[in-house]
Amino acid sequence: MTKTVCIGCGAAFWGDSPEGPKQLVRHGGIDYLVLDYLAEITMSILARMKAKSPELGYATDFVGAVMKPLAREISDKRIRVVTNAGGINPEACGKALEAAFREAGVGLRVAVVKGDDLSGRLDRYREAGVREMFSGAPLPERMASVNAYLGAFPIAAALEAGADVVVTGRCVDSAVVLGPLIHEFGWRPTDFDLLSAGSLAGHVLECGAQATGGIFTDWRSVADRWDDMGFPVAECGADGGFVVTKPAGTGGLVSTATVAEQIVYEVGDPAAYVLPDVVCDWSGVRLEQVGPDRVAVSGARGRAPTPSYKVSATYADGFRATVTMMIAGREAAAKAEAVGRAILSRCRRLMAEAGHADFAETSTEVLGAESGYGAATRAAGTREVILKIGVRHASRDALQVFAREIYPAATAMAQGLTGFAGGRPEPQPVIRLFSFLADKADIPVSVSFEGREFAVPVFLPNAAPDERPAPPIAAEDADTEDIGPRVHVPLIALAHGRSGDKGDIANIGVLARRPEFASPLRRQLTPQAVRAYFAHYAKGEVERFDWPGLSGMNFLLHRGLGGGGIASLRHDPQGKALAQILMDFPIAVPAAWLASGGPLAGWTELLAADGTPADR
Repeated sequence: MTKTVCIGCGAAFWGDSPEGPKQLVRHGGIDYLVLDYLAEITMSILARMKAKSPELGYATDFVGAVMKPLAREISDKRIRVVTNAGGINPEACGKALEAAFREAGVGLRVAVVKGDDLSGRLDRYREAGVREMFSGAPLPERMASVNAYLGAFPIAAALEAGADVVVTGRCVDSAVVLGPLIHEFGWRPTDFDLLSAGSLAGHVLECGAQATGGIFTDWRSVADRWDDMGFPVAECGADGGFVVTKPAGTGGLVSTATVAEQIVYEVGDPAAYVLPDVVCDWSGVRLEQVGPDRVAVSGARGRAPTPSYKVSATYADGFRATVTMMIAGREAAAKAEAVGRAILSRCRRLMAEAGHADFAETSTEVLGAESGYGAATRAAGTREVILKIGVRHASRDALQVFAREIYPAATAMAQGLTGFAGGRPEPQPVIRLFSFLADKADIPVSVSFEGREFAVPVFLPNAAPDERPAPPIAAEDADTEDIGPRVHVPLIALAHGRSGDKGDIANIGVLARRPEFASPLRRQLTPQAVRAYFAHYAKGEVERFDWPGLSGMNFLLHRGLGGGGIASLRHDPQGKALAQILMDFPIAVPAAWLASGGPLAGWTELLAADGTPADR
């Protein structure tokens, strides 16, 4: 009988609901529970926690809100747990877990993966002239955190040693799934296709309910079931194929479209997605609906990994303050813009009088007037908006001037200003991301388990890594056939999508709803067209990568997030809404497609209902 390993992901970030792990443990039929807690901003927060107390620096709710209440059930069902909740202090997390298990009277055995923390090597990297891998900036003098993205083989080694729970610090998100698969199926460091497939399973699961309809473009198909969202489960085979599903009876949706949206999330070139254990080629991935809420995934390929780890470091860069206020009535958007200008002008004058320099950066957005759409806005006449003002400065004292001068706007600056969200803005540290590469051979990795510690050797390819160029973008289809009259429809009629962030790069995946829609999308949704559409955001080049297996494409907007997701002053610092904004991009299609029996016939009423009828 073919062996199947069932892995469920119960957390997508630090602060996710403890209902996810509970649902999977009690109703998921899983062999492994994995939980992903870490992001760049999380690492800097945990570093500050550890600086205040050496017993902290990990995701404490993993121990208290997840494992302690579920420890007996996890033990009785022999479910093994893998998580990166260790954050900046995995050893402290491991000790807290052991104490919780003793209190619960269970004998779960805990292993800790060590080696990702590179803060002790900063002087060495500075002497070597390390530069930021995107901007080329030199290494800052003081860092809040410095952590390598480790791979999955240390997790597999910990499971092989007998651990029931494996705690890591910073590892690549998908490793918490790949590690168990390496252990269960005996995959080797040179099984590149299998490692790529296991990494894809991890990539689909790592963001929890995002794969089960949680933020699906076609939200109406799942809206009545959001209150009890199912968390994702992957049923994995030794050949690398897997089926994505969720616990029976839970809300959400698992379809080829929901899974495809998660696959394109935060990926660059789908033919060269670099992870610590393998360089993945997911450009030919295939999805098949094999049952209700069941999608089979296959077709992942891989090649030898690079000799480097990506290192994610964070550092403090001055202070920020943000305020939001509601403004109502006629010309609400224009009034909000005037209020924003007046507040910043007043603060600049008072700051100069106090001897402070000007703001390092400001950001003003009128939410409700479609600031995110730039020149494509259609909401100039809205009568209710939220004004958001964000500012950055090297001095906390200078931002206190800004904080002090917000409330007077209620009586001095605009009719219809109704109130402020969150009270007077308090200056907060700005945390920036600094990414660089570090040699794997120079970074020892080990596992601590039951009083002993053993090294985990790193795989280094004998030859130079395969640096084959990405396949060229498909040639634009010749537009010579006589297709008769054309109409313009919004992109959402032809495609769905998902967007996310990598540092200061926004990623937007666009997926054709039908294979025949791919041709007009390739012709019209060019990098130049997307850059023009997002001219108010994209400050660098826009790249496009075709994704033939999913009938889609992936765009990268360089310098598109206002300086980086964790440092941006924008209301949407991680570009989560960019795909939905792009869904209104106009695409010319044959008028016959909207006629009865045409592929877009069902969209005619919908387009008219939301105020965007096809433009004839």
